Amino acid sequence: MLLTLQAVTGCTRFGARTSKLNENPAATRQVPAAQPETRQLPSFTAIVNELQLGHYHDGEQDLQHYLQEHPGDRPAQAMLHQLVADPIQALGSRSQTYVVQAGDSYSTLAARYLGDPGAFLILARYNGSANPSMLRVGEKIRLPLSAGATASELPTAKAQRLQRESVSLLDQGQNDQALARLGEALSIKPGLKPVGLQAAALRKQLLDSYHEQAIVLYRDQQLDPAIALWDRILAIDPNYQPAITYRARALELKRRLKQR
Repeated sequence: MLLTLQAVTGCTRFGARTSKLNENPAATRQVPAAQPETRQLPSFTAIVNELQLGHYHDGEQDLQHYLQEHPGDRPAQAMLHQLVADPIQALGSRSQTYVVQAGDSYSTLAARYLGDPGAFLILARYNGSANPSMLRVGEKIRLPLSAGATASELPTAKAQRLQRESVSLLDQGQNDQALARLGEALSIKPGLKPVGLQAAALRKQLLDSYHEQAIVLYRDQQLDPAIALWDRILAIDPNYQPAITYRARALELKRRLKQR
């Protein structure tokens, strides 16, 4: 009977201590749940850098989030369009082969051939590139050929387009058409720089043909048309020595004929 009473008393005291522990706030304090980390939205420049490295999926998501906060940002809208548009439909199915030179990048090629360095992404996708920053010297890529000039096409852009088309025609074995197309380009912009060895060789061939025509006119004493042709040659290439020499002769002959 005594042992039973002590056991009951002990259980009562233990229960009391447990009750006091449960009443202590410190004893029942819980660790707060970890809050999910919120990713800071990158700047538009950072997104462009991301896309240049080929992170298309993440870049698209970041652009969409960026445009939610900046709905009127036109460069961001244009970049998103480059990312989701069909590059063949955007740039056209007609193209020419280009061999990458030292210093080339998709940005510089987009500036040269599309008139906008920011169009690097659509040009890279046009070539199936998974990483626009990777472009090796000697690599062959496709450059789009425009179907034709638009009403708003700037003279320089039109001249560049015609020059590209002239090289494409040369590749197809259409030499006369190529010369005519390049002549059209240079009539718009005489100082247009040749792009690539083919364009440079075609330009020399064109200038040589102009000079031959001018020589025929000169021998027939049709001096004004001959001088006009040499003027055209020198507007394209001021260092074309045959034109410099014969133009001076034609001017001297014209002066003598007037004195008769």
